[in-house]
Amino acid sequence: METPTLHRTALHEAHVEAGAKMVPFAGFEMPVQYAGLQLEHEAVRSKCGMFDVSHMGEFFVEGPDALALVQWVSSNDAAKLVDGKVQYACMPNGKGGIVDDMLVYRFAEDKYMLVVNASNREKDWQWIQDQIAERALNVQLRDDSDSYALLAVQGPQADDLVAQLKPERADGNDWHNLTYYTFTQASLLGHEVIISATGYTGAGGVEIYMPLDAAEPVWNALLELSVPPCGLGARDTLRMEMGFCLYGNDIDDTTSPLAAGLGWITKFSKDFVDRPRLEAEKAAGPSSKLVGLLMDERGIPRHGYDVCNLEGRVVGKVTSGTMSPSLGQGIGMAYLEASLATEGTPLKVQIRNKTVSCHVVRFPFYKG
Repeated sequence: METPTLHRTALHEAHVEAGAKMVPFAGFEMPVQYAGLQLEHEAVRSKCGMFDVSHMGEFFVEGPDALALVQWVSSNDAAKLVDGKVQYACMPNGKGGIVDDMLVYRFAEDKYMLVVNASNREKDWQWIQDQIAERALNVQLRDDSDSYALLAVQGPQADDLVAQLKPERADGNDWHNLTYYTFTQASLLGHEVIISATGYTGAGGVEIYMPLDAAEPVWNALLELSVPPCGLGARDTLRMEMGFCLYGNDIDDTTSPLAAGLGWITKFSKDFVDRPRLEAEKAAGPSSKLVGLLMDERGIPRHGYDVCNLEGRVVGKVTSGTMSPSLGQGIGMAYLEASLATEGTPLKVQIRNKTVSCHVVRFPFYKG
């Protein structure tokens, strides 16, 4: 059986030159680490680091029914968006689960960008196309994923360092007026880009969407400012410390957004896919809930490990887990029976041939 060819981002050669360890991820050959996970993690928490996340998908929705489409496929209420605002949302799948989670960017009343996960790009595209056809919506859906490179510059110093590249905002506003979950179109090193105050680390910073030929100049300019490159390993430990969901681990086609703690992006103020089902689930209360587990003893809870009560009965399963570089303790995310999903509940994780003590905590693990 032939091994499928992996895609490469516009920064592939730059990663190899920087000594990155490359691994397959979501159909791409991606850097998992450079200098080391601990160093990269600490750089983002304390100063700044940059991630190539060009594997993400970018869909543009345009036309008279653009908002109607976004409202139907999204759990969140996109009617609350204004131009230049971003919203986190998920796409319910009509069966109580999640097609994908995404970011919704509003450019105009009739133009939106949906940023989706690389591993779900084809599935998402087909799902949205099916919704357009079923509802006979007057809208154009365009997949521009292969036209964009995406760089996440994350950390408390990220804004000041990007400002040194002198981006000129299209709206004429000062660079530092870009607040959390807003975006602007700008000129950066002679290229037209989109800069958004979003991220997946909880450390602040921006994401820069740019044409492919801008990727290396922007990357090199940030390297000259001593911004270290960071890999997917640190990206994962950073997001886990914040309790952010990863599609395929913590949420998928079988998990309810309410059980996943995404009730805050599930708005019943408008109609959308699965609204009646999710409304009924909210009224009854989900049977399981995604919680944080903090290890009381040495041990790392890994994806798929069983979680047991003190009597040894299996009451849940770990979806994500790691050794937290910031806390120096094992942390995990797990779905538990709802009755046990209370802060402080003592539990055990089955790690190989022994059970290791832990307790339930609220997200985020890392408070900063």
